[in-house]
Amino acid sequence: MKSSRSTSTRLVDFLGSMNLAITLLVIVAIASVIGTVLKQNQPYPDYEIKFGKFWFEFFRSLGLYDVYSALWFLLILGFLLLSTTTCVIRNTPGILRELRHFREKAQEKSLRALHHSASFVSNQPLEAIQASSQQALKNQGFRFRTHQEGATHVVAAMKGGANKWGYWLTHIGMIVIFIGGLLDSKLPIMLGEWRGTIQPETRNIPASEVPAISQLGANTYSYRGSVDIPEGRTANIIFLPVRDGYLVQRLPYEIEVKAFRVEHYSTGQPKSFESDLVIHDPDLKEPLAHTISVNHPLIYKGTAIYQANFGDGGSEVELQFNPLTKQYAPQTLTGNISQEYNLSSSTEQYRLELDNFRLFNINPVKNEQGIEEQRNIGPSVIFRLRNAAGEAIEYTNYMNPVMIEGRLYLISGVKKSPADPERFLHLPADKKGSPELFLAFLNALQDEALVRNTALATTQASMGALDNQALDANVETQIVESMVRLTQLFATQGFDGIMNDIDARFPEAQRQSVNEAFTKVLQASLRGVYLELLKQRGVSEPNETDWLFFDDSLNAMSNLPFYGSPWFIQLKTFKQIEASGLQITRSPGQNVVYLGCIMLTLGVFLLFYVAQRRIWVLVKPLESGENEVILAGSSNRNPHDFDKYFQNLRSAFQTMLTAKGD
Repeated sequence: MKSSRSTSTRLVDFLGSMNLAITLLVIVAIASVIGTVLKQNQPYPDYEIKFGKFWFEFFRSLGLYDVYSALWFLLILGFLLLSTTTCVIRNTPGILRELRHFREKAQEKSLRALHHSASFVSNQPLEAIQASSQQALKNQGFRFRTHQEGATHVVAAMKGGANKWGYWLTHIGMIVIFIGGLLDSKLPIMLGEWRGTIQPETRNIPASEVPAISQLGANTYSYRGSVDIPEGRTANIIFLPVRDGYLVQRLPYEIEVKAFRVEHYSTGQPKSFESDLVIHDPDLKEPLAHTISVNHPLIYKGTAIYQANFGDGGSEVELQFNPLTKQYAPQTLTGNISQEYNLSSSTEQYRLELDNFRLFNINPVKNEQGIEEQRNIGPSVIFRLRNAAGEAIEYTNYMNPVMIEGRLYLISGVKKSPADPERFLHLPADKKGSPELFLAFLNALQDEALVRNTALATTQASMGALDNQALDANVETQIVESMVRLTQLFATQGFDGIMNDIDARFPEAQRQSVNEAFTKVLQASLRGVYLELLKQRGVSEPNETDWLFFDDSLNAMSNLPFYGSPWFIQLKTFKQIEASGLQITRSPGQNVVYLGCIMLTLGVFLLFYVAQRRIWVLVKPLESGENEVILAGSSNRNPHDFDKYFQNLRSAFQTMLTAKGD
């Protein structure tokens, strides 16, 4: 039994120790910093792109993507709660004794040994000294008790007991905060996962198809989730992020987004946004209408509905498919964002996945002086093209041509995987802001008959100008065939295709000279085709602008092999439908945490700004018939302030005793 009591005592001492509490508080503080700096509850692919595979897995093993619901964080909160509670229970009896104990039996020797101590000799009667001392201490707000031992009389006074209340409020406030934090945690979900009654869904499927094991009832104690509701539609669910999946949380009411409004700055950046909501609930006599905005939520049935963000709600877009190679046909498609469409008018099957529509895009653009500035470049559509093998490339195509250094371009962003940086294809636009001239040039380069005729005319004109003699038929044929082959190769594979062809056909020692010769031949062919195209359009003498367009076209064509799409898909018209992004929380522990914070703040104030002060007045008779008065004091806070206070008290006592003695 003795050993058991000793073990229990050691355990209580450990749980109530200051070292344990400080260690746990430091860990909680570090975790809170991480939870503030690292954005929580984001999709796992976003973290993997940001940190790389190794660090992504390492941070995931530590639970840093949802710190406040990590098991180790909840265990620390639990230990802090247990440690603080143990500390309060262990120290409360001593504090209560301290508040009731006036120490009126203090001995003369101990009072003289105090740092703040003074003695006086007075010829006043003992009763008068006692009465004066008690009245003076009462005027200073002290409570006191008296004690007599033989001829010695002691008045023991005390004030500032609220300092001890500061200890209670500080520690109990922390306990209340920990309880509030645990109330709002995902502990019930974690227990449900452990028991096998809850399983997060990881597939991207409609909410109606989510299995029951991944759904939570409307009576869930606490939750925090989000949902995007298009204008004119309703929802009675939200999605709770859980690691790399989600849970569907049923709401005890239905939310309708009647209207959504957003205001923008002149740059296109959102200035403010708000939603007109209607709550449909059988418990209401009539629907509840309310407008929410950022930081102005609607509180209903213990839930808070916040305006968190906004996005696309299924905008209708009309797309023009401009083929980049001859085997694909042009087509138009009208579809809605978040929908998928099969593209069957091609030799290879593709699936178009419309992902997002943006009305405003603020991007850095170089002006005519070559200075980069932020500019709204207008609407864009984001989509993915998925081939028959399931491989997808993401594109961001802008509707309007963008002026860059005095020239118009149609811009398309390309990402072949989420981890890749976005690359951009710049197609030169004609005077109408259309890709028609570029596409006509590209189509002409793929027209073998046109290229052959142009190559023959260019060859004959060039060689005839050199020697005014007829060109040998075999040489002429070789040059023409070379021009046709190089042009066709460039039109389909770009400059890289030509370099690969040279590497495959010629030894390394000859490659540089062959490259220079091929470049001249190709340049002549490309210029010939371009001049023929302009001639067909009534331009006989190209100007500088025409040749700049030629150079931009070649740059764009050389980048087409990486583009990965058989079409340049152009956004023609749109009908925007916006969705209001709502965050809905049920936090029963929120008010508990607020109460704990108030208690903690008040307790810290009492601990630091209220001092517990004790004063003793000991009176004993002397052989001379006079009385010696010993004044002593102590304080547990602010020793410098107490120095001044005791000096003033000493002067007041001295004056009082002297004046009455006279």
